Amino acid sequence: MGLDDIVNKGKDLYEQNKDKVDEAIHSEQAEDISDKVLDGVADFAKKLAPGASEKIDGIRDAADKSLGNE
Repeated sequence: MGLDDIVNKGKDLYEQNKDKVDEAIHSEQAEDISDKVLDGVADFAKKLAPGASEKIDGIRDAADKSLGNE
């Protein structure tokens, strides 16, 4: 089985289960996990570039809107 076969199988599985995947991505559990991950990444980025805190917060908030249920 080659890489293309694996990718195509993954696409097929996603298509067959996209309602369940969408539900999981927008669940309360996904919201909690994504908040923790995004907060950690944002805090790290602020340490690297302290002058860009507002921009980092904006990027973090935009990413948060795409995940979870809030």
